[in-house]
Amino acid sequence: MRVALHEVSKGRGGQALASTSLEFHSGAVRYALAETEQRPTVLGLIASGRMKPETGRVTIDGVANAKALRRTVALVDAPDVSDPHPDIALAGVVGEELMFAGNPATPLHARRWLAQLGYDDIAAAPIGTVDPAARVRILCELAVLREGVEAIVLVSPDRHGGSPDGWWRIAGEFADRGLAMLVILGGSAAVALERMQELGAVNASGPIEPLVLPAADDADGDEEAAR
Repeated sequence: MRVALHEVSKGRGGQALASTSLEFHSGAVRYALAETEQRPTVLGLIASGRMKPETGRVTIDGVANAKALRRTVALVDAPDVSDPHPDIALAGVVGEELMFAGNPATPLHARRWLAQLGYDDIAAAPIGTVDPAARVRILCELAVLREGVEAIVLVSPDRHGGSPDGWWRIAGEFADRGLAMLVILGGSAAVALERMQELGAVNASGPIEPLVLPAADDADGDEEAAR
């Protein structure tokens, strides 16, 4: 699948998000720059079909279809939208996500699931204290449990600190599994990734394939819950 944002913006004069064009597709991880407190989440909501842009449009495989975006694109760790409260125990976060995915979600099931990933020793730790790379792996693994998910939009993993190489490599592993991965991050993290040439970080922004035919906007594609 290929998701393209065609000159999308949000807010009067692009205050919430300036005009942005980018693409991400199955089997690859890309990053997109978004600075300030609000813009990364706004970009994530638009890229995942959960918010209608003020201008421009979002297409999935060349078609504007917000329902298909919401069904196939998981929005992960977006501040104030889909990020877990930092004081909740990791096992509690896992249990809730297992429930949303339609799986058994008792504390025992959550601990067993964490043990399969090798994180059973931190099951009782508040998720706000979990290492950034481990956090990304856990939240992305939980996201792909949901039926139909083919892409992940990961929002601002750099805000948790640490070196970006850990969570970038993990995002790359998910791309190797066939998912389309978009990581929204700030300028400092982007510079750090570009300096780590072996990671092959590629910016999602830039020229994108033109729209062939105009498609009607999804009637209910304005803004929905991120879950």
